[in-house]
Amino acid sequence: MTGLLSVVALLGGGLIAGVLFAVALSTVPALMAMPPGRYIYTHKLLGRNWDPTMPAIVLTTTAADVALVFLAPGGLPAALFLVAAVLLLGVSVVSHLCNVPINRQMRALDPEDMPGDWTDPRPLWRRWHLLRTALAVLALVAGSVAATLT
Repeated sequence: MTGLLSVVALLGGGLIAGVLFAVALSTVPALMAMPPGRYIYTHKLLGRNWDPTMPAIVLTTTAADVALVFLAPGGLPAALFLVAAVLLLGVSVVSHLCNVPINRQMRALDPEDMPGDWTDPRPLWRRWHLLRTALAVLALVAGSVAATLT
């Protein structure tokens, strides 16, 4: 069971860190360069499938790491699985409390009829995204070392 959960944790951790890193490296700079209406239009297209998918991957991976805290040999591996789980919980918290509310506000806008008092959320969204990306990469490192030690 420990081996299977380790595979789930590593696969999930890699997916999470990889997706968030790719968005930070390529998608965010592209969105930052767009005029407001095009940004809103593109944001709506890009966001359609993330919301149901990424939370499920993050929560499943977090659960696998939590289970491994109790199933892995004690000491350093268990502590590292716990660190990975806490970091992934941080990814989830930042996503749900910071990025998702901005996403909802942007989805409510009409790209063809932008309000005159529109405040550009992209710099704030980018900062929150970089935080959750860093948390995800650190979680992957912790989980990888833990799995290697078990």
